[in-house]
Amino acid sequence: MPDLSSYDYAVLRLVPRVEREEFINAGVILYCRQRRFLCVFIHLDEARLKALWPDADVDDFRCRLEAFQRIASGDPGAGPIAQLTQSERFYWLAATRSTIIQVSPVHSGLCSSPEMALDGLCRRLLAATTIA
Repeated sequence: MPDLSSYDYAVLRLVPRVEREEFINAGVILYCRQRRFLCVFIHLDEARLKALWPDADVDDFRCRLEAFQRIASGDPGAGPIAQLTQSERFYWLAATRSTIIQVSPVHSGLCSSPEMALDGLCRRLLAATTIA
């Protein structure tokens, strides 16, 4: 059996109208320190978003979500937060927010492959797959 590594993950949630306390799962952040893996996978379900908020600016939501991906990948154009260590970036990305994009509590798990763990979480939580 392959060695298992621990990982932490959080779910990105769109909260189009905070006063209604409704949200849509729109992404997963997964961090595996042992494997030096940090990734954000985004899946924006436009139909669900429009059902909750017909006037939603889908492009704006997409842009905000993509900022999470850019920071996770350490993109130099994503600002100073993207230049932090992987661990620091993960905990910054997973920090509690009261904005239109909120983050679930951090959860933990064990995996032999963080890529496969991310795919499994995306299938279960977003009804999407990271593997083409």
